[in-house]
Amino acid sequence: MKQIITDKSSTEAAIEKEERYGAHNYHPLPVVLERAEGVYVWDVEGKRYFDFLSAYSALNQGHNHPKIIAALIEQASRLSLTSRAFYNNCLGEYEEYITKFFGYDKVLPMNSGAEAVETAMKLCRRWSYDKKGIADNEAKIIVCEGNFHGRTITIISASTDPDSYGRFGPMTPGFIKIPYNDLAALEKALQDTKVAGFLVEPIQGEAGVIIPDDGFISAAAALCKKHNVLFLADEIQCGLGRTGKMLACDHENVRPDILILGKALSGGLLPVSAVLADDEIMLCIKPGEHGSTYGGNPLAARVATVSLEVLKSEKLAENAEKLGVILLAELKSIKHEMIELVRGKGLFCAMVIRPYKGKDAWELCLALKENGLLAKPTHGNIIRFAPPLIMTEVQLKECIDIIKKTVAAF
Repeated sequence: MKQIITDKSSTEAAIEKEERYGAHNYHPLPVVLERAEGVYVWDVEGKRYFDFLSAYSALNQGHNHPKIIAALIEQASRLSLTSRAFYNNCLGEYEEYITKFFGYDKVLPMNSGAEAVETAMKLCRRWSYDKKGIADNEAKIIVCEGNFHGRTITIISASTDPDSYGRFGPMTPGFIKIPYNDLAALEKALQDTKVAGFLVEPIQGEAGVIIPDDGFISAAAALCKKHNVLFLADEIQCGLGRTGKMLACDHENVRPDILILGKALSGGLLPVSAVLADDEIMLCIKPGEHGSTYGGNPLAARVATVSLEVLKSEKLAENAEKLGVILLAELKSIKHEMIELVRGKGLFCAMVIRPYKGKDAWELCLALKENGLLAKPTHGNIIRFAPPLIMTEVQLKECIDIIKKTVAAF
């Protein structure tokens, strides 16, 4: 058994090294994690915490799920990477599994979520030139204010967050930005005949779990169909069981023209993302026109297949739906001047915090950490609560007690 380091200086030493040798593009909580299992993580001092962030929904199946770990080890010992210069015996099996799982003709496998979004935008533009007849280099994609689709230059060109796009220009053209959850604005933007697609998060995660009105997603998809525009759903963070359905779009029985997945597609073990579409869209891209050295590698293919199997066989979406009702109700029951608003769907909740006696959301997260629960603010004043979907009701109630105790102490 590995010996646990008890010297508290190990925390400061690890943080100091990251600060000294790493880029300062993140501002983590001051906790240094060493190991994890299920819904728990342990720091280098041996203290155990509930993980209430799940690596931004990458760990829906929990940390180190034994079935996914076994698949990783078995495949890594045989074949990890071939590039797409050659066929391998895992990719086709995975492609068949995931396309049948979600009901699409084809999948284009990538690595990071940002790569998948870029892939979806390229597909959308190419389709608009080949199928819709938009003139080359004139296609536009409608996006929503407050979106977060990644941090590449083209993706931040679609952002309205100054922290994402500020002083990184020049920006990539071709985007129309409208308010989220605004059907009238969408319909107006769709009057432009050069619009190729509408890219949207069914629930905006990074913005603070912003949930649109009931019917918005289905009505938006119908408007896109009416105007011969592709409906692109970014389900990287809100998909794969997180909201109580396998996909957030499933709440309104919407089948996106292009479906974008990532994060929990690998159970948190390595970067795996996917773009799914039917042949009319996917086959617009020909050999040599798009790809990735690691995209569709045998290791990722095997791990992603088992990760999806775990989501389905262990009924994790159903568990998220059941526990989400409890979590949302309990969070809403907390009465305190700090809490401005609580919202959520499934195990995807957010608490909007107002400053109180000099304390803010960051201070509350520090206090939660001291009490054994890890969460992180977004946009300064919003705390996301998104535990692994394998969580039990007993564990959830223990977490709720920690949250209530921590808030009450303020």
